Amino acid sequence: MNAWTSYRLQDFIPFTAEVYFRLLERMGETFWPLHLLTLGLGAAALTLALRHRPRLACLLPAPLWAFVAVAFFFQRYAALNWAGGYVGNAFIAQAVLLVVMALTGWGMDKAPRSTSPPVILGTAIALFGLIVMPLIAPLSGDSWYQAEVFGLHADPTAVTTLGLLLIMLRGFALWIAAIIPTLWLVVSGLTLQVLGSTGATVLFAILAIVLIGLVWKSIEFKR
Repeated sequence: MNAWTSYRLQDFIPFTAEVYFRLLERMGETFWPLHLLTLGLGAAALTLALRHRPRLACLLPAPLWAFVAVAFFFQRYAALNWAGGYVGNAFIAQAVLLVVMALTGWGMDKAPRSTSPPVILGTAIALFGLIVMPLIAPLSGDSWYQAEVFGLHADPTAVTTLGLLLIMLRGFALWIAAIIPTLWLVVSGLTLQVLGSTGATVLFAILAIVLIGLVWKSIEFKR
């Protein structure tokens, strides 16, 4: 027991901030201009979700979760951290779950109210993941290739998807679909905290807003 208590969070992050952010930059360099396609798919998914087409909106992000699993976690992140393969499998599972939900219609909120607070929160979160997150790096003076983009990098993919889920789903299905993206943001937030990045605060703030939206949507569903 004493051996475990001697470990610190830093002991589970086997890379430096420079190495990690260089990994993000390599993703941008390697796959440009795929960014334009993934952002377009994200914008289309958000539009469909707001236009009461939740099944198609749920389907569009699925291949992007699988792509991030393979290109980011299996092929790159796993070389830095042994847990990368496990996270990649979780992202594959999320992709499968989104496809199953799209095909079966399980948990779909077919008539979301545009004035509903959870829908407003979901829209704001999705827009943050699609538009604001890619701008953080360049506005901070870093390379444009280091910009984190939905469908290429894990954080904006999880953030945008959580926003979409708040719009598209309801009840138990909403909570199930939110588990993997939420857990990843917790892991990523803690990682960024250890690396001394202010991005940790951003992710924890998003998680708090997502939790409020999940609880609020659940209360509305029970009425």
